[in-house]
Amino acid sequence: MAPSASHGHAKHPRLEELEAMVRDGRIDTLIVALTDMQGRLVGKRVQAQAFLGGVIDHGAHFCTYLLGTDMEMNTPEGFALMNWETGYGDWIAAPVWDTLRVLPWLEKTAIVLSDTIDEETHQEIPVSPRTILKRQVEKARAAGFTVKAGSEFEYYVLRDSWQDIADNGYAVPKRFGTYNEDYHLLQATKAEPLHRLLRNYMTEARVPIEFSKGEAAAGQHEVNIRYDHVLESADRSVLFKHGAKEIAYLNGWGITFMAKPDHTWTGSSGHLHMSVWTGDGARPLMHAAEGAAAGPYGLSEIGQQFIAGMMKLSRELAVFIAPFINSYKRYASLSWAPVNVVWGRDNRTTGFRLVGHGPGLHVEDRFPGGDMNAYLTYAAMVGAGLYGIEHKLKLQPEFKGNGYVAKGVERMPRALYEAIWELEKSKAAVEIFGQDVVDHYLNAARVEQQVYDSVVHDWERERYLERG
Repeated sequence: MAPSASHGHAKHPRLEELEAMVRDGRIDTLIVALTDMQGRLVGKRVQAQAFLGGVIDHGAHFCTYLLGTDMEMNTPEGFALMNWETGYGDWIAAPVWDTLRVLPWLEKTAIVLSDTIDEETHQEIPVSPRTILKRQVEKARAAGFTVKAGSEFEYYVLRDSWQDIADNGYAVPKRFGTYNEDYHLLQATKAEPLHRLLRNYMTEARVPIEFSKGEAAAGQHEVNIRYDHVLESADRSVLFKHGAKEIAYLNGWGITFMAKPDHTWTGSSGHLHMSVWTGDGARPLMHAAEGAAAGPYGLSEIGQQFIAGMMKLSRELAVFIAPFINSYKRYASLSWAPVNVVWGRDNRTTGFRLVGHGPGLHVEDRFPGGDMNAYLTYAAMVGAGLYGIEHKLKLQPEFKGNGYVAKGVERMPRALYEAIWELEKSKAAVEIFGQDVVDHYLNAARVEQQVYDSVVHDWERERYLERG
């Protein structure tokens, strides 16, 4: 793939706009960012005059290890593209100027997301999260489809700062709230100074927020980001999570997108709303056209196959949906997080919830948590949906009733090690992503599991110290 930097004869309009803002003093700092395997934004800050002087005309250099670390930025063995033998050289973060945003919560600062390329070959790095999603978008385009999507994020507002929590040995933090605040306007008002900043700052930064509301636990809140092309929605998702943490920190709030901060708390989701459209993005295809054969609730054949693919491969691709040890603690019965791979019409107990009517018909995937890497999760579900269309999969019958008690159906993995087993034997994952990507993220998951298994936890001391 060709790089997305500002090569070529004509400058991108957003690049010209940025240069004008730098010259008149509105911007003095440019952040060049890429997304690592864990979904975090990493990168460099460019001083304004250095930017005008051309220091990123060919992108910003970054060490290859950024796409081959664990959460602690260690350099584990097992990554083919980056290791001590390769010398940990540089790749290029090539700015994607369409993604340029001015950040109202940071003084005179703009951010641009990047694709990651090899400086010698000018090819994109295949294990880069944004590239993984771009390849699925290209597959959809080649098949005559566009996928549109929107993200919901749940998070907890905390009374303690991250530093306070660290100083306290990561004991269970205090939540900002004392009771379930689902839709409660009074309780939500108590943290409205933060939520208002999130809604308005994000919208100003072209991450349009439609709603915010209290969620199903003390201190838990939800934000809905406007539906758009799936790549744009993934860009918005990573910018939202990063920006929300910055805004919270800069204004004295604690916040977490951890899937399950404590076993007694309701988990935090990262629900995906998805639908298939024509290749030009002009017409939705989930609902059967007039006169065409229609499935349940007017689902088109393509719509049925797309959802069938998402369902068939959710277990096999769970590493891309729920990437961490903690992700699987969220999958608990009667917890508002689904466990069984079933679908239902407007049914929040099922993993896949069919919502909307007519042209607005779409599917909500309720399995991802707030800890997801949106590029990888969207890539997995776009790839799975296209797999369903290509293989003409049949949609299983709707599950009606309490999806937590469904029998004879697949269940999401109960732990990361089970998700690793599923991905190791998945032929569909290799068909969708390629062996190099599967191997890379399998290694990351194995490293995470091995680190966890080697640590003695508080629960073990409580259970065995005296009585063992």
